[in-house]
Amino acid sequence: MKTTAVLGAGSWGTALAIHLANAGHGVQLWARDPALVDELERTRVNGRYLADARLPAGVEPTASLAAALDGAAFVVTAVPSHGLRTVVRAAAPLIHDRAILVSATKGLESGTMLRMSEVLEAETGGHHPTVVLSGPSFAAEVARALPTALLAASTHDLAAKAVQARFRGHGMRLYVSEDVAGVEIGAALKNVIAIAAGVVEGLGLGHNALAALITRGLAEISRLACAEGGKRETLAGLSGLGDLVLTCTGDLSRNRRVGIELGRGRPLNEILSSTRMVAEGVRTTGAALALGAKHGIELPIAAQMKDVLDGRCSPAEGVAALMGRRQRAEIDG
Repeated sequence: MKTTAVLGAGSWGTALAIHLANAGHGVQLWARDPALVDELERTRVNGRYLADARLPAGVEPTASLAAALDGAAFVVTAVPSHGLRTVVRAAAPLIHDRAILVSATKGLESGTMLRMSEVLEAETGGHHPTVVLSGPSFAAEVARALPTALLAASTHDLAAKAVQARFRGHGMRLYVSEDVAGVEIGAALKNVIAIAAGVVEGLGLGHNALAALITRGLAEISRLACAEGGKRETLAGLSGLGDLVLTCTGDLSRNRRVGIELGRGRPLNEILSSTRMVAEGVRTTGAALALGAKHGIELPIAAQMKDVLDGRCSPAEGVAALMGRRQRAEIDG
């Protein structure tokens, strides 16, 4: 078991492959599209998703799951949330018995409302320890080895510490957590709030509105995380406040960019068709609302964003609806 498999050659999977290779791993980077693999092998650059970073010698692109997973001690999943189950189902029989699964996908599965670690465990029969890798991290900055702090969250303490030790490298520091639910809900819902933050910017509503949105968004995320069994203090950390602030304010945020374009009046289908990148918050919004309904949790920002995304109201009307809600105490009883 000498290698690490990274499943998914989008911007995040490519950045993690680059980081891990520079940290001493032999990395098998799997892409579904053979044409992309050919491009990666020929140019050593992912021109589609991460054009400014070269693949180190330690990264070997492949379109074969069997080749990617052969002897892999760590299996990192970095595919979009809506494709995770299909990929893991195909990969499961090929994963080494002693491999550790590392979920680097953020989101909730539509229909089932499952978190990504739950999808992994369902498709692998719970035979492998699963670690969630999450925190404030733009792919382009990870690929450049700029300082980044992440969480390795798992109920398997030894697996979390193995990821913490082996994934550390120049530019990356990791903390461990046992609060998988809190980490994953924070990672998923911050994308929904980031779309709303983009709307605030696109409408020109100012810094006061953005600060209020981020703060109330964090309260909304915390309510759902706690209902899922997470700890409120987790949401004050890297995978909650840290990831939320980055995604709501950073120029590299895809979800924020979607919100900005919505606020400027562009239709959603036009925005999404103009980019190869996946904005996870678009899919997560409906699943988050369904999960909130299951727990009896109110998610007003997510609800208004769903109406905007579905075309039931304009971005300005969504903001007006939030501002017109009944006033209440800040801290939930």
